[in-house]
Amino acid sequence: MKAQSFLGSAAFGVGLGALLLPAAALADTRVSPATTPVGGTVVLTTTCNPNAGDAIFRVTGPDRDQNVRSTTAAAGGGLSAELFTAGFTLGTYTVATTCGDGSDGGSATFTVTPIGGAQAGGGGRDGDTGVLIAGGVLAAGALAGGAYAVIRRRRADAAA
Repeated sequence: MKAQSFLGSAAFGVGLGALLLPAAALADTRVSPATTPVGGTVVLTTTCNPNAGDAIFRVTGPDRDQNVRSTTAAAGGGLSAELFTAGFTLGTYTVATTCGDGSDGGSATFTVTPIGGAQAGGGGRDGDTGVLIAGGVLAAGALAGGAYAVIRRRRADAAA
């Protein structure tokens, strides 16, 4: 009976956490390449649903705070836009995405280097942190619920 109470509480905690986990935590933004020379082009791609409207990529860094609107459907689904880095200062830039429905589309980074100094890169990605935190919170909630059920059962057995 104790194992059933623990498993039931764990399942309830995971189910509740899944309902509370926002869909935005599953969104992803990518920048390719992760490193580009001044005057290069980076492709910003997000998994935001194109049916929800345009995605807004907010680019911030050493000399930028600008929005790039995307209405272009990406090849693998989602939305994409190209960003030309002429006039950018050398350094690292963050791209934070807002989906057309207002949800968070994730974030990524890219680095602007001097001409001739760019390294090959597959694309920056920073969106996994939120998913890991959400998973940890779900696991902790499930364990706490299971521990509570076990302690409650032991107290009830001891009182009887």
